[in-house]
Amino acid sequence: MKDYKHSVSLNADKCKGCTHCLKRCPTEAIRIRDGKAEIDTTRCIDCGECIRVCPYKAKKSICDKLADLDRFKFKIALPAPSLYGQFDHLDDIEFIIDGLYKAGFDMVFEVAKAAEIVSSYTRMYLRRENITKPVISSACPVIARIVGMRFPYLLENLIPLLPPMEIAAQMAREEALEKHPDLSPDDIGVCFISPCPAKVSYVKNSSGVGKSAVDVVISIREIYFLLIDLMKGDEQPEHFTESGMIGISWASTGGESSAIFNEKYLAADGIENVIKVLDQIENAEFTDLEFVELNACPGGCVGGVMTVANPYIAKARLQSLKRYLPVSPNWVFDKEEIPVSAVDLTELTYTPAGTLSDSGITAMQMMARIQEIRETLPDIDCGFCGAPTCAAFAEDVVRGEASPNDCIWRLREKLGTIPDNLGDDPDDNVGGK
Repeated sequence: MKDYKHSVSLNADKCKGCTHCLKRCPTEAIRIRDGKAEIDTTRCIDCGECIRVCPYKAKKSICDKLADLDRFKFKIALPAPSLYGQFDHLDDIEFIIDGLYKAGFDMVFEVAKAAEIVSSYTRMYLRRENITKPVISSACPVIARIVGMRFPYLLENLIPLLPPMEIAAQMAREEALEKHPDLSPDDIGVCFISPCPAKVSYVKNSSGVGKSAVDVVISIREIYFLLIDLMKGDEQPEHFTESGMIGISWASTGGESSAIFNEKYLAADGIENVIKVLDQIENAEFTDLEFVELNACPGGCVGGVMTVANPYIAKARLQSLKRYLPVSPNWVFDKEEIPVSAVDLTELTYTPAGTLSDSGITAMQMMARIQEIRETLPDIDCGFCGAPTCAAFAEDVVRGEASPNDCIWRLREKLGTIPDNLGDDPDDNVGGK
């Protein structure tokens, strides 16, 4: 957990110490200390919720720049399906693909194409015997991370497939080497155009693959403004999309689920809703589900904090764009076996954040002390102490990271017992002149 490379950062100079991020962080990874927010990296899941709600733009995503591709001889773009929903008055995806070539890329490989292949693999997996159901999609990196942190009994439910981004990168590299035998693997730079910081973290930490086939991750926001200028003109592009309705539908909630051709599914978005669903699955409240699609961002990937358009407008645009596309030109026959190259080899383990102590006895003693302190607190979760909840504040006190007097309500009660004439004596420390 401590070695995890994050893609969400804080600019303390812009932080005003408000409690917007504090109250909305799903893992209680944020505290307000000395008037500034602090992020606990052991708890952060890079969901980007703090970026979304910060009114002062003090949180930001860390990603690469397009110029980072300059060190490569052959450049490959991997556009996320959500990129297609960012542009107004666009009636053909080919204009975006053509714009990427004009931006300097030597090859464009659509992640939507790989998504259709992953959908085929998912259908194969669901027909296997002795798998734990409901199967939970692992396409959103936030989901796998929060399950490993808070829901140990659901680790076996996660589908062991690599996300479309990673499979697209692998396929693009193979295709480039086949078409250009003069290239070496080191000559090729693969750039994923991402809607969210979680996918940046996935690549940084090389989850499931040892080393990711993606070299550079840039934000949709960066490429958007470049493409706006490059996509002007009425000439019909020479480059054509290789994706269908299924692949492009992955950009919004329910798109992945609809591709399994099974009505026993649930699709949810927004990190708070996701956690509620995981709680209910762990409590066996959903007994007839076979597949669960969870997206940390509202609306799905179109709601990522590195996008430009309103997620609901982007979804409507995608509906229009995919109207005349085939269902899927990238069909993998279900009788085939899932290749090893598409399997996520990550050893799933429970890695809880905020462990009180390595010693069981010490941890029990600390838990008892936390409960004692909680009973003295107002239990209104006001956030004035710098912690998101009274329970979190009690834990901070026991850890030595906060003082009991940081609770404004306890302090008010304490000050309320001071006599009115306190301070008249010049020897008093309070109120003396």
